[in-house]
Amino acid sequence: MEMNDGVLIALTLGFLLGLKHATDADHVVAVSAIARDFGSAWRGIWVGISWGLGHTTPLLILGGLILLMKEAVLDRYEAIAPVLEFGVGVMLVFLGAQVFWNLRRGQVHVHVHSHDRHEHIHIHASHASNSEPFAYAEDPPIDFATALRPKFRKKSYFIGMMHGLAGSAAVMLVLLPEIDSAWVGIGYLIMFGVGTMASMALITLAIGAPFAFTRRFKAMDGAVSSVAGGASLLFGAALMADLALGTTLVPF
Repeated sequence: MEMNDGVLIALTLGFLLGLKHATDADHVVAVSAIARDFGSAWRGIWVGISWGLGHTTPLLILGGLILLMKEAVLDRYEAIAPVLEFGVGVMLVFLGAQVFWNLRRGQVHVHVHSHDRHEHIHIHASHASNSEPFAYAEDPPIDFATALRPKFRKKSYFIGMMHGLAGSAAVMLVLLPEIDSAWVGIGYLIMFGVGTMASMALITLAIGAPFAFTRRFKAMDGAVSSVAGGASLLFGAALMADLALGTTLVPF
């Protein structure tokens, strides 16, 4: 059975909106604050995919309810959307503060290990810099194949869930009452999620590259990490001010 034009347009629109949605400033800032936790830019792809899965989960639930009850659910969501957006601001401040807390405690540091008479560097953020590392001595080198093995990131998933019901996701949801077929609506939601995951995976790959490079240089790593943490703090505070005080610190 051939796909009619209306279905194809709905699925394509969902995918394109997902690609665009992942590039929202608050999403990029949040991922920047957590992409630094991994020693490989390629491994950061799973940060983006896990974020996209988390972002898609609540939208599938809410979207399904909107498909069933139309504007009744959509109106209630739009009424509480600013509160959800404020929660995103709080989360961004927390992520930024966490970056600086880890830097201050010296948890981001270098250990040199010897394996088979070869020395190489490991970056750790799980124990004090003056203590002995644990469970890292046998870490394999991070190559392309290893980094691309599926790895679910819980932190990224829950951050994605926080973003899922806030911000420009409403643009995607307002179109759902206009879709007559529930199956087409579900396909639209799924394609939005696929687009979001694909776009965020590419974004985290691009963001992870400078972090992976600067990890070999303590001063540079601290500077890049501070920029990411500061951006998260400032953007989160500005977002909360705009919502609570009616300012226009975030111009987009």
